[in-house]
Amino acid sequence: MAVTTIVITDPELLAKLAAADGQIIFRGPTGDTVKTAEVVANTKLPPGFKIPFSDEELARRSQIRTGRPIGEVLKDLKEKYGE
Repeated sequence: MAVTTIVITDPELLAKLAAADGQIIFRGPTGDTVKTAEVVANTKLPPGFKIPFSDEELARRSQIRTGRPIGEVLKDLKEKYGE
């Protein structure tokens, strides 16, 4: 996927983009849609966040396996849809 970087210098537009939630629709002066974009969630955890499981609990849970191995799933998808 190609990436295009656009630097925004307009403080009002920058504030609107920073406050946006969900899909963003960019429109031209005539109201026609130019592009749409999805907001990328902030992936940082809040300060002071602590996971509610001990290391022992996480180790125990990692031993419980359900479902199929990812390799098997990928193989089935490739057989059904191709590369």
